[in-house]
Amino acid sequence: MKMLKLLALAGLIAATAACTNPDRFAGDGAQTDPNANVAVAPPPLTGANDPNSPQYFSQTIGDRVLFEVDQSTLTAAGQRTLDGQAQWLQTNADYRAIIEGHADEQGTREYNLALGARRANAVREYLVSKGVPSGRLQVISYGKERPIEVCASEACYSQNRRAVTIISIGATS
Repeated sequence: MKMLKLLALAGLIAATAACTNPDRFAGDGAQTDPNANVAVAPPPLTGANDPNSPQYFSQTIGDRVLFEVDQSTLTAAGQRTLDGQAQWLQTNADYRAIIEGHADEQGTREYNLALGARRANAVREYLVSKGVPSGRLQVISYGKERPIEVCASEACYSQNRRAVTIISIGATS
């Protein structure tokens, strides 16, 4: 008897659930939207979703290029990143860029400061060659003073051999 009551209750619940579907009589399975003719503005783009924001620049285009050991020559991957940076900087003329040169912890402080400067200048020269006004670009070298990875392995060293483009408002061209 209890089983019969449970089956009846389950059937009642299933029948009630079917009655709450407003499209239960649409023969082709299509769903109707009561707001289909109402225009809805997309939400405003902000942060990394806004192609004109510094967050978009650093997260989507890429704000850094990596270098090989003791090198300041741009790699093919670095050039692709810088092509995107150049395009973004040309489109967003109100921004300027500070290019930071970095090195891994191997070598002397003086050597790494000079290497970081060569890396930052290589990025600057590439961006200028792609049409970015030189007055909007500034370079600085931190050498080995600001590592992003700290350990004595190639995995860390390779992340620290970099040039980072920092975007700020206020072009000086």
